[in-house]
Amino acid sequence: MAHSHSYDVFREALTGKQIPLLILDNRWHQLFNQAQVEVPAEIKRGEARLHELIKKQGKLNNQCKEARKMKKRAMEEIMKLSTEMGEQPNRRLEKLMEEKKKLIRQCNNTIDEYREEMRHLPEEIERVNNRLMLITMDICYRRIAENTKEIEAISSWIKDIRIQMKKNIVRKEESEQANFDLYSYMHHIFGAEVMEIFDMKYNPEERRRAHEERILRSKFFSHDK
Repeated sequence: MAHSHSYDVFREALTGKQIPLLILDNRWHQLFNQAQVEVPAEIKRGEARLHELIKKQGKLNNQCKEARKMKKRAMEEIMKLSTEMGEQPNRRLEKLMEEKKKLIRQCNNTIDEYREEMRHLPEEIERVNNRLMLITMDICYRRIAENTKEIEAISSWIKDIRIQMKKNIVRKEESEQANFDLYSYMHHIFGAEVMEIFDMKYNPEERRRAHEERILRSKFFSHDK
């Protein structure tokens, strides 16, 4: 997926910022529907990777807790064995003591391994999460830019239409007045009977009254609302 110049701008702006985990926010999932875009493959891969990392972190945390519990139990048992050996030492107790000490060493090694593995996880989770944020921001920025361009084009079209409507209204009124004047002159000169002979059915007075009635009805219904 090619990224726009805004991607680099967003990346610089987000440096050092704490970004919440996007995959845990339902609004983030709805954002792509809101932007009316299909979820890109890069987003899907990043989301899957983030789920994997969080799951691994949780598993390691639980395993580390279990190892610490096992170590604690072994240490408690060593304390008991020490007391028993002080009272009546024997080979069986010594063997148990060695087994518990060995178990503690194993627990320590296991805990160290888990901690080492977990040490890099927060950084990797943050890296993947921030990348998802950057891609999301870039997608939304592009969509907003497209919408803004369309809004400006429509606004310009509406403005032109309004200007054209105003011009046409003036032309219509001028034509109506011209017809009224012509009909009036002809009516006065030739008379009503002659006008009927020539089928001059255009009656500017009636058209003017009808127009005025439409205006009155429009005002009446707009007041009712």
